[in-house]
Amino acid sequence: MRENREGGEGREGRGDRGEGREGRGGGRGGPRRSRRKVDRFLADKTMVIDYKDPSTLKYFITERGKIVPRRVSGLVARNQRKVTRAIKRARMIALMPFTTVKAN
Repeated sequence: MRENREGGEGREGRGDRGEGREGRGGGRGGPRRSRRKVDRFLADKTMVIDYKDPSTLKYFITERGKIVPRRVSGLVARNQRKVTRAIKRARMIALMPFTTVKAN
C-alpha cells in the first residue's frame, strides 16, 4: 500500500518540512515582518466606544456586515468586547446593518 520514500521518491530536493521557503517571507530577502497593529482606542484617548456613533464602529465590520476579529482589528480583548457589544446594540436600534443587500 504505502511506498517507501527512501530512494528520493516523493518530495525531491526539499528535505524536511518547510525547507522550501526561507522563513515565512516567501524566500525573498528574509523573514516577513508585519507591522504591529495598534489598538486605536488606547492610542487616542479621545476616542470612545459608543453604540450611537456608527462612523467609528464602521471600521470594525466588513463590507458584508460581519464583525472583524481581534487578530485583524488589532484591538485588545477588553476593547474588542466593547466594540462587539456596541455594534450589536447599534444593529438593534437600526443604526448599523445586520447584513448588506446583494443586488444581482
